[in-house]
Amino acid sequence: MKKEEKNNGVSLFSQSEYLIDKDPVEEIFALNLGDFIAENLISEDLAKKIASNVKDKKAGLINQLKELISIYSMQNTLCVLSFDTNEKQAVFTSVAQSVKQMLEVEACHIYLEKDGKLGLAGTTSKAEKEYIIDENSAVGKAFLTRESIFEDIIVVPMHCNINSLGVIVIENNAENRINENYIELVESIAVLFATSITLQKTIDETNKLIADEHSTVGDLQHIRAELTALIGDLCDYQQSFVQNLANAVDKKGGYKVSHSKNTANLARKICKVLGLNEKTTDLIYYAGLLQNIGKIALPEKMFTSTGKLSSDELKKIQEHSNVGVHLLMNINFLSEVVPYITYQKERYDGSGEPEGLKGQSIPFGSRIIAAADAYCAMTSDRPYRKAMPVEKALDIMKEEAGSKWDPVVVNALSEAVK
Repeated sequence: MKKEEKNNGVSLFSQSEYLIDKDPVEEIFALNLGDFIAENLISEDLAKKIASNVKDKKAGLINQLKELISIYSMQNTLCVLSFDTNEKQAVFTSVAQSVKQMLEVEACHIYLEKDGKLGLAGTTSKAEKEYIIDENSAVGKAFLTRESIFEDIIVVPMHCNINSLGVIVIENNAENRINENYIELVESIAVLFATSITLQKTIDETNKLIADEHSTVGDLQHIRAELTALIGDLCDYQQSFVQNLANAVDKKGGYKVSHSKNTANLARKICKVLGLNEKTTDLIYYAGLLQNIGKIALPEKMFTSTGKLSSDELKKIQEHSNVGVHLLMNINFLSEVVPYITYQKERYDGSGEPEGLKGQSIPFGSRIIAAADAYCAMTSDRPYRKAMPVEKALDIMKEEAGSKWDPVVVNALSEAVK
């Protein structure tokens, strides 16, 4: 084995045919030998062991990457908006249609960056086919600055921490002022969407590296760092989306306070009184935030009207939880809350909907959400009535414990609000 030239009389490293990318430092760190080794040579046997260790490390990295890919994908992260096809144009049009419906605006368009221009990817009506990316238009300016623009049109940038992908353009009647809660919802959709697309591209790159027998440990470590960063961002953006969606639902439902958040917070307190574990408590908290999610797809006037609703309007409101369940079904980190939302309208005596479940057969989370929701609704101002005093609300719930609500949950609720 040939020794390297000495520096000031001290021999640092020796070369061998087993060196990784001919870099002795990479061999050292593969064995976690420390930040610096001096005076000692790497023997032939040690170099062989290091090379073997690196091969094992590569296999371990590939397994880690495969596991990450199996959990996080475009399919799991984007189904939040109820996509029913894999065709790209249909996906973007579905997003645009969802935004239009939620905000009750005239039109919505989605533009994506390609070859230095913003091209139309999905739309709900006629629109410009492309924009040059510069600050001469609201569309180009929003893309470049990563800030929403409010002019004749509303432009929300689609970006993540890594790059900018496009914009969401909203056409709105000047007389129909959009509530800021809805804009925040669109902004969270845009960031979530952009992060999901970027994650999918990174997953595609990862699969290529996994299939390439010449990929190095360094290549795999680099792509793993990108994947984990994107997944961390995605989790944050998903939670932000849930919060903004809950706020928008409350606005559309005519609540003057954050009903969804109050329900979720009370549900969490009930869980604490009952001694439930952290994971179950978190799932029930999310279910509390999202239990009225179906309302986002219904016209706001249906909830703010003080007049009598038509039979068709009443049916739509009664079925809103089913819409919400459809929206949530395929979101990877929220799929477990679906049963809690599905059965929240069941009654403890078995006379509820949709299955007529009774007593302990109703998911515990559903029983907690139902009680928390009822209490928060009774003690909040609505367009058609004032809030009920706390003691009166508790009296009503205790009186109907065993018929509408689980007596154990009602007792825990009573303790939680003291």
